[in-house]
Amino acid sequence: MAATSLAIDLPVPEFRALHRHAPMSATKARPVLGLIRGHGVDEALVILRHTGKRAAPLLRKVIQSAVANAERAVTDGKLDVDLARLFVARAWIDGGGIIYRWSPAARGSATPIRRRRCHIHVVLRERPPEEGPREKKRGED
Repeated sequence: MAATSLAIDLPVPEFRALHRHAPMSATKARPVLGLIRGHGVDEALVILRHTGKRAAPLLRKVIQSAVANAERAVTDGKLDVDLARLFVARAWIDGGGIIYRWSPAARGSATPIRRRRCHIHVVLRERPPEEGPREKKRGED
């Protein structure tokens, strides 16, 4: 009988935050979310601070909320996480509800005004420690 390794992979701690019913359409917020996906938390907050889109302050608040969740887990002693190595592991935006308003139109009719909403989800993880110097990719100095 061969000996087998019983290495157990512990789950990587994730810190989540979401903003439900954000007053913006998902199609307008998704390009801003693409700017920060995969970046470190500090870098993502700087990118959002200098982005002139309406979704940027909403995304900043969600990221700050996820960081606060991580800080709370560390101060409560539940997890041992280096807050400086947190990064945006996953982030997505779902469509939310639609509020319908009606605008008068020609010949006594009405046209709908759709006020779209979205749900913003952000998941932070701790970046694993690098195993020595990383190789530079083509185009990097």
